[in-house]
Amino acid sequence: MIDLGGETIISNRLQDTRERRGISAAGLARAVGVSRQTIYAIEAGRFVPNTAVALQLSRALDATVEEIFAIADETLPRPVSADLLHSAPVNKGQPVRICRVNRELVAVPTTWLPAYLPPADGIIESRRERTVRISTAFGSAEDGKRLLLAGCDPALSLLHDALLGSGVEMIGVPVASRRALQWLKQGKVHAAGSHLLDRAAGEYNLPILRRFFPTRSIRVITFASWEQGLVIARRNPKSIRSIADLADRRVCVINREKGSGSRDLLDSSLHEFGIAPAEVNGYDSIAAGHLAAAHAVGAGEADCCIAPRSAARCFGLDFIPLAFERFDLTFSRAAFGSAAAKALMDVLQRSSFRKKLESIAGYDVTHTGDIVV
Repeated sequence: MIDLGGETIISNRLQDTRERRGISAAGLARAVGVSRQTIYAIEAGRFVPNTAVALQLSRALDATVEEIFAIADETLPRPVSADLLHSAPVNKGQPVRICRVNRELVAVPTTWLPAYLPPADGIIESRRERTVRISTAFGSAEDGKRLLLAGCDPALSLLHDALLGSGVEMIGVPVASRRALQWLKQGKVHAAGSHLLDRAAGEYNLPILRRFFPTRSIRVITFASWEQGLVIARRNPKSIRSIADLADRRVCVINREKGSGSRDLLDSSLHEFGIAPAEVNGYDSIAAGHLAAAHAVGAGEADCCIAPRSAARCFGLDFIPLAFERFDLTFSRAAFGSAAAKALMDVLQRSSFRKKLESIAGYDVTHTGDIVV
């Protein structure tokens, strides 16, 4: 971010764009005709390029100027100070809730582990195969007031909170990408989230979705893009630098279930380095979700896992990026026409929600809300 002496703030995604293109700072500097130090200064927000340099950067990176540089449409809030109220250790990057008590701001760390009974409509009395009998005082859900969404993105909780203001309750089902798509195909959920790379096509989600569904039967919306990589213990005690280090039997990993995007990334990365799964200590240890995997690393049960940067931030862990992925939401055509889906699309277009995704989850929201199909 660059503050031009007033309220105008220029943000840039130069480093992210350059790294996604596989271009070094030195290589980009040669293509543009500036020094490598200039590239670093722009990326760090210390220097605003003139029009000619901005256009040269755009050409060299095959990206529009607007994709690299942007003027914030609202003044970013300044950091605030608050009294920390906690009963367990907290780390830099950990999300907090803020409340004013007796005119003083108090910050309370959030946790993915429940401290209270979770929201519920009833309890299971009995089960017969896949059917359960429920004791409830709820009655039946009103059509259009609830949205059942299956997916693994930890930031879907932010979407849940934003939808409440529209009178819509999102019920999230934390599950791997392929299972979420299977449930959508079976008509069990309104929408499914996925981050699956088709390596032959070099494209996220769409080629795989075409194999699951007739194209005209679904609508696909981009939620956000994220960095996925190795989540490792703070200060990296095992000196893990890349996937190659997972062949060291002293390094213990925790894996994700089959059908998850994280497992796909681990398997393909191991293949690139010529490492067989049997050579990886902990390959068969499974965590049910991104935060569960990162928690295992934070608790010392494993040395690393594959998860988004947001999961590492949640527990104050170190992170080594491996891929830049797109997380999409897929709706059935019928569900996309519902009032709940319309409310969701409205939320995705709000700058306040996008800023929350950027600041709390660390996501790229350039294409948030875009209708892909």
